Amino acid sequence: MNGKPPHDIYERTKVFALRVIRLFAALPKTTEARVIGKQVLRSATSVGAHLREGRRSRSDAELVSKIGGALQELDENGYWLELLSDSEIMKSESVKPLLAEVNELTAILVTSVKNVKARKK
Repeated sequence: MNGKPPHDIYERTKVFALRVIRLFAALPKTTEARVIGKQVLRSATSVGAHLREGRRSRSDAELVSKIGGALQELDENGYWLELLSDSEIMKSESVKPLLAEVNELTAILVTSVKNVKARKK
């Protein structure tokens, strides 16, 4: 990758998950870090999985539901990333770029839901 996020949302969420996997691997081996880290890992890897499921949706309502699931996982992921930073398990500089990506992905997916709902009208 050339430093820019990929344009394809499926690839972008995969890259996001891979970044979180690397963050998890770098966490200290404390109980607190592992408990929160597993939550970060689970929620980050679920985002792309929800979107991939959405590709096979049989209706717009099903697609909106799958995107909604991805949005829930992003919101949860942001919470866990904030805890890693606020608890000083990780330096905020390490977490900030991931939180920025959570916000950008959220904006993209909210727009996607709006577009799907608008085409129904």
